[in-house]
Amino acid sequence: MAAPLLQTFAELLQPASDAELERLARESQAVTRRHFGKAMRLFAPLYLSNECINSCSYCGFSRENAILRVTLEIEQVLKEARHLRKEGFRNILLVAGEHPKFVSSDYLEQCVKALAPEMPGIALEVGPMETAEYAPLVRAGAEGLVVYQETYHRDTYAALHVSGPKKDYDWRLACPERAYDAGFRRIGIGALFGLWEWREEALALAAHLDFLLKKCWKAQFTVSLPRLRPAAGGFQPRFALPDREYVQLICALRLGFPQVGIVLSTREPAALRDGLIPLGVTMLSAGSHTEPGGYTGQGKESLHLTVRGKQVAAKGSSAAEQFEIADNRSPGEVAAMLRRQGFEPVWKDWDQAIIH
Repeated sequence: MAAPLLQTFAELLQPASDAELERLARESQAVTRRHFGKAMRLFAPLYLSNECINSCSYCGFSRENAILRVTLEIEQVLKEARHLRKEGFRNILLVAGEHPKFVSSDYLEQCVKALAPEMPGIALEVGPMETAEYAPLVRAGAEGLVVYQETYHRDTYAALHVSGPKKDYDWRLACPERAYDAGFRRIGIGALFGLWEWREEALALAAHLDFLLKKCWKAQFTVSLPRLRPAAGGFQPRFALPDREYVQLICALRLGFPQVGIVLSTREPAALRDGLIPLGVTMLSAGSHTEPGGYTGQGKESLHLTVRGKQVAAKGSSAAEQFEIADNRSPGEVAAMLRRQGFEPVWKDWDQAIIH
C-alpha cells in the first residue's frame, strides 16, 4: 500500500469521539451511495462438506473436533441449490472444509457444472489450490473465489493452525493471485476478527487489498470482516472488536477503498446488520446455514462421527455447523427489511451469457 493511503487509513481507525464517528458514518454513507447506489447484492452459502484435514484451533470443522460430518453427493447439492433458488437466490457461495479425499478438484468441478445451468452466480470458498486446478472450475462456470487469511499476524497464525496444509501462511496469502491468474472475475478476501488486535489486522488487510487491486486490476474485489462466533471446540476470541469499533472499521474501509464491495454475513445480529447496511455494505447473506444439508436435510443417511480424523459409525439428526449464525431471518424477511430502508435487493447481477 502507498504510504499516504496507509497513513490515512490508520488515522481513520484511531479512537474517535461520538461526533467524529457520526461524521465518518455520514461520509461513508454518501460515498457508498455515489459508487453503488441503493443496490444490495444477496447471496447464500451452500455447504458441500464439513470434512477437514486441518487442525485449526478456532474452527468448528477442525480435524480435532469430534463432530458429525458428511460430504453431499452431486444430486444432494442440486436439491440444496434448488431450494435456495426457490427462495430467490441466484448467487451462491459453495463452502467446504479442506479434504482432498472428499472435496477434490474433480468433485468441485462436477458440482459447478451441475449448478451452472440453474445458478448464474457461483463462487467458491474451499481449500487453496494451484492456478491449474482453479482453471477448470472457472471454465465449468464458477466466477468468484473467496479466501480469508484468517489472521495476518504470522505468530498467531502459526500458533492457531496446528497442522495440515493450511499451516502454510504464504501459500494461503498468495491464493487470490493464483485465482486471478485462473480467470476468476470476483475475488473476496478478509480477516477473522477476534484472533489478533483488530487495528493491526485491519491495516494488514488494507495493505493486502491495495496490493491486489494493483496487481489483479481486472477483477472485482470484496472484503469481509467476520467476527468469531461460537463453534465446536469452544474457542474463545482473544481480542475484542466491539460493535462501535466495528462500525468505524466498515466506514474506514469504505472511505479508503470507495469502489470495493463490503460483505456482511449472518454472523452479525439482525439489529446491527440493519444499522450497518447504509454505511458501506454492498453484499449481504440471508437465511444462511453453515452445515452441509442445512437447507433441506440432505446427507442425513451418510452422517458419521469423526474423531481426530478417524471415522466412527454414528447416528445423528444433522451434520455439525461451522459456526452459529446470529441473524436467523428468512431471505424474504431480509429483502423486506432492505426495501423498507429504500434499498433494492439484487438476487442476480451476472450471467455467463454476457461474455458469450
